Amino acid sequence: MLPSRVHAKKYLGQHFLKDDGVARRVADSLTGHQGYGLVLEVGPGTGALSRHLVDRPGFRWMGIEVDRESIAYLHRHFPDWAPRVVEADFLRLDVGAWIGKEPFAVAGNFPYHISSQILFKVLQHRQQVPEVVGMFQKEVAERIASGPGNKTYGILSVLMQAYYRVELLFTVSHTVFEPPPKVQSAVLRLRRKEDISLGCDEDLFVRVVKTAFNQRRKTLRNALKIMQPDWDALPEGMGSLRAEALGVPGFVTLTRQVPPRT
Repeated sequence: MLPSRVHAKKYLGQHFLKDDGVARRVADSLTGHQGYGLVLEVGPGTGALSRHLVDRPGFRWMGIEVDRESIAYLHRHFPDWAPRVVEADFLRLDVGAWIGKEPFAVAGNFPYHISSQILFKVLQHRQQVPEVVGMFQKEVAERIASGPGNKTYGILSVLMQAYYRVELLFTVSHTVFEPPPKVQSAVLRLRRKEDISLGCDEDLFVRVVKTAFNQRRKTLRNALKIMQPDWDALPEGMGSLRAEALGVPGFVTLTRQVPPRT
């Protein structure tokens, strides 16, 4: 028998959106930036957000759901959607094998315990992902949108802002979810920049950012000692700064002076 409801599973981080107005606002935040047509919703759950995405003009919706009970629920209540609901773990999904090189947006009421991993997956496929709109734990959303000089500014802030314009759109009360989470939530929109070439070795850029922030209390000179940047070729005083003081351009400048095979 197909289920009439879905039991939220703690291990999947499920907090189902139950406020139709909030769901509509999230869906309406997708802009079609840079002309994509396909929208992948990560974790459609009970379809609260999906119903506002399915028939949107210009978009083709597909849901990626790992929970079989949720899939059965969607099949029962929205049978017309069945061909577009895929049973898969988004984090393990071979995007290239599944949809080829087609551009797509990523949307969803993201499970909070994997929301950062979802964004790292987006970064891997940034050439195909012009836009992301998602529900995050408020603290995580603020961290991603944070700029240099803030204590919340970190690895994901720099990496996402290197390729995307990040907007914290609105905050959401815990009361709009079932079951309600113990934290506040916020909706982020990320729109890919027109030029996403950083002008440096981008794999090395990621290593530099991660190494610097993994020892964020140290000065850059000490945190990056193992990577041996040419400090003489860098702006005076940069080595005495800490990671949280540098924006994306500063990290690009720094990466250019790191030997590639360290």
